[in-house]
Amino acid sequence: MTIIVKIGGSLTRAAAPRRLLARLAGEQGLIVVPGGGALADQVRAVQPQWGLSDAAAHRMALLAMEQMAHAMLDLEPRLKPARTPAELTVAAAKGAALWFPATMTLGHAAIAESWDVTSDSLALWLAAELKAERLVLVKAPGAPLLPASSDRAADMAAWSATGVVDAAFATMAVRFTGDILAVPADDGDRLDAALRTRARATEWNEEAKEGSRPS
Repeated sequence: MTIIVKIGGSLTRAAAPRRLLARLAGEQGLIVVPGGGALADQVRAVQPQWGLSDAAAHRMALLAMEQMAHAMLDLEPRLKPARTPAELTVAAAKGAALWFPATMTLGHAAIAESWDVTSDSLALWLAAELKAERLVLVKAPGAPLLPASSDRAADMAAWSATGVVDAAFATMAVRFTGDILAVPADDGDRLDAALRTRARATEWNEEAKEGSRPS
């Protein structure tokens, strides 16, 4: 089973996510996707100052993700760096792979060069490309995560509307048939459940729905 785990950029704006990376590094079948975090924030800041196009800013933000991957590998050397689908498949079979996204994404015709497409949508795009069984978005503590419902399209639209994911995510989710879960980084039990089998994820979703209902 292949699980894509995207580490939210907000988790990299303060202390280094050493514990989270260490938790993921021991898991076979995972592919870790880095958010751009503070490095992408700098692209956002410089774009209006220099009058850069969205296309240029998009490419710079992709390279911010690439730089963050280098940082994560330095923090947790057990992660296995990979750049192509073949490399990702081989690496994930041995342990947790770490995606360096520039090779697959820079200039790709199917990826809009816009701030509507950020690392969340790129992780989703990768999940669809690799036909992964699940995408797990690890979000910062306190992120406005809404309970799951039986209408995934509506859930994804609500995530975009509340800023949990970017504007392109809901549309791009149409081509991905696997599970999509959002988990706060400080909830170890939910993260453990999200990294387990599809059957366990279904059970976790049902528990989440029950917990969201008034008693």
